[in-house]
Amino acid sequence: MGSLLSKLSSASGKKPIEPREIFMTLPQKSRQYEYPRDVQTEVWKKWFDRRNETNSIIKMNTGSGKTVVGLMILQSCLNEGKGPAIYVVPDNYLVEQVCEEAAKLGIRTTTKRDDYHYSECNSILVMPIHTLVNGRSVFGMRSYNNYPIGSILLDDVHACLDTITEKYSLRIPAKHELYSKLIALFADAWKQYDPHSYTNIVDCQNTQKRTLLPFWIWQEKSSEVYRLLEKYDNDEEQNQCVYFNLPLFSDQLPLCHCVITASCIEITPFGTDISKIKSFQSASRRIFMSATLSDDSVFVTALGLKPESIASIITPESANDIGDRLILFPKHLNHNLTDEIIREKITQIAGEYNVVVIVPSGERARFWDPTGNRTVTKENIKNAVSTMKERLVGLRVFVNRYDGIDLPGDACRMLVLDGLPPLHTEYEKYVQSIDASSSILLREQVQRIEQGMGRGVRSNSDSCCVVLMGDQLSDVLLRNQGVSYFSKATMEQFGLSKELWALLKDEHDTPTVDQIFELADYSFHREAEWVKTSKERLSDETYSAEPRFDDIALALRKAYEHALDGELRKSTDELSLAIMKEQNDEAKGYLHQIKAEYINLIDHAQAQQVLLTGRKMNKGILIPIDGIQYDKAINEKEQAKAICDHLESSFHIQNDYLLYVESVLEGLRFSTDPDSVDLFERSMMRLGQILGFVASRPEKEIGAQGPDGLWAIGKGKYLIIECKSAAATESISKNDCNQLGGAVRWFTQEYGAGFSCTPIMVHPSTLVHQLAAPVDGMRIIDRQRLDKLKEQTKAFSIALVQSENWRNESSIVGLLQLYHLRSQDIVEGYSCSYRRRG
Repeated sequence: MGSLLSKLSSASGKKPIEPREIFMTLPQKSRQYEYPRDVQTEVWKKWFDRRNETNSIIKMNTGSGKTVVGLMILQSCLNEGKGPAIYVVPDNYLVEQVCEEAAKLGIRTTTKRDDYHYSECNSILVMPIHTLVNGRSVFGMRSYNNYPIGSILLDDVHACLDTITEKYSLRIPAKHELYSKLIALFADAWKQYDPHSYTNIVDCQNTQKRTLLPFWIWQEKSSEVYRLLEKYDNDEEQNQCVYFNLPLFSDQLPLCHCVITASCIEITPFGTDISKIKSFQSASRRIFMSATLSDDSVFVTALGLKPESIASIITPESANDIGDRLILFPKHLNHNLTDEIIREKITQIAGEYNVVVIVPSGERARFWDPTGNRTVTKENIKNAVSTMKERLVGLRVFVNRYDGIDLPGDACRMLVLDGLPPLHTEYEKYVQSIDASSSILLREQVQRIEQGMGRGVRSNSDSCCVVLMGDQLSDVLLRNQGVSYFSKATMEQFGLSKELWALLKDEHDTPTVDQIFELADYSFHREAEWVKTSKERLSDETYSAEPRFDDIALALRKAYEHALDGELRKSTDELSLAIMKEQNDEAKGYLHQIKAEYINLIDHAQAQQVLLTGRKMNKGILIPIDGIQYDKAINEKEQAKAICDHLESSFHIQNDYLLYVESVLEGLRFSTDPDSVDLFERSMMRLGQILGFVASRPEKEIGAQGPDGLWAIGKGKYLIIECKSAAATESISKNDCNQLGGAVRWFTQEYGAGFSCTPIMVHPSTLVHQLAAPVDGMRIIDRQRLDKLKEQTKAFSIALVQSENWRNESSIVGLLQLYHLRSQDIVEGYSCSYRRRG
């Protein structure tokens, strides 16, 4: 023991507190960290000068050394006596990555909150976000003795926020007994309001449907809901979904949405009250690190920061800290290319280079990897990434992994983003179904696309070719101007790549897949002229230190915060201002519904009136209690004239029209994924509009027995359409036929004499089950006929954008005849009679 005394020093030994000085004096760091990068030094200096601000937001490009920056900042906090210090990441995989990097630097870290060195502020605690934010968090949810936090850093903030959103919600699976008890609680009021949706979801277990429980039913039952939930608020394994989530918002159940599906009930509050995590809220230093994404609303909406508290963001001096990315959009350059042709070419390239494909779902992963042998899961991700860094493995498919993986250099020379990233919650999916152009959801998806694009470029000297696939992704980025939500550096690289596309199109009006992918050689071979031009384009780009917020997102947050304070009138005032500023009718209607939710807590009658006003702008929002009068869809225009008017009102550029048509056709895809159903029905409506018909979604608009789709094709004739795009059965079921029969009865009742309809079932099969009673005159659009209709529509649209045909009514008449898309062609040409077994 005496030997310990000899190690005590009589001098205090003042520790350095400037991050760069700490970095330079680390005695045991690996040789690869001999000197910091310029961008790291710039960020450290800016942060150090402002280190006593409670909230600091640091934005650095993916691959610019954010982890090292974060570790040095937290070590600085410890050295200055601002501990304990915590480094938070999105998941356990990234915990390991941070600890490994810290070990190479010689920085002491731990993953155990009871570690002696952590409690003594000599070590940085590294942990996943779900350890910090949950209903039983030891960092704030206990009545006393919470673990203190002096300084905390959230890395990959946008990815962390996904988990925060998940924790501030309840997802009760149908197999849990609580599900059936809640259904029973809502049943009488729900059936009285909308018996059709109750039957679909509860009686028929239709996994294709979801419904937002009307807010007046939810608010009236919220006290009883709480009493039910409380019975399951324990740590038994089957009750974890309640135990770790409910305490975060149990005191604000009236301020929640409830979405019901056949597989789950999801309860989500109007916002996240992060102040529940008391130690996080009281930390003296909170540092938020993210990639250089352009929208900062989430810092306000999910973390509760005040806009005025983040008036300035810490960034490097220049945007040239990013590696080279050459971006290809094959189908945008040649609409005749199929996904299969592109896949074949990319698979060929994977024979020479490591290729990463990021897809939104397991179903899409099987398109690339039918056997699953090349698909990376959370179980094998560590080994897969490590192997890709060591050698050529060819093509690997990552499912819904748009952040948290680092694939520098040869680990990934081509990155494919195939399709739009999925939405997280059932409520988000509901919002998308009623407000398809929602700026909040659009920004979220574009940000995840950009995060995904950064997986293959990890330093200024790195390079990667990025391939974008999917017509819906194309529609979002190009026609809906989603690229405007990219960061400056990514937007500049996208713009430079577009210049290359234009040069290629000048040489080849319809470039082949080989000609398109020849452009990738500039990236693969690090062509001097390409690298030079790419660097020059970024050399003068600077990051904006001014935060950018979405007005609707801020209005929703302010309304929520006023409600938490019991000031509901202020909530409605905020929403009234947002409604006045909003130009898009769908968004205005949705905001009216949100406003009605708040008003209902103080005035039921006024809430219904607000909802009725909103319905005039957006027929997808909730139907008022007293219902609405259905207005017949009357088509009095000639088909070609209607198409011309559609082009005049919505499309000024031919290519925008093509992108739109492509995205609509891509949405018309048979899939067993329930989340694809709403997109299919919306796409079917839009297809009708593209073809010059008056098309609508009566079930969405009025509920009851209305069909999924209604096409008024002229002269008093209509198509009644039931979409069963997610059907997994080999035959058309009894329930399917009953639904179509109900839709026909609805049509007869609403339209009466003088109008006729053809009942159409969109279903993978033409075979009717032996117990089913087909509707008189029923026709089937199966996979083969749907593909034929899509092919003809695509060919029609390509011909239509030719200068001699564009907006030329007489030319359109001829094109409709040429491609067999006249109103009289639809039933006979693209549907067939059903058949019976045997």
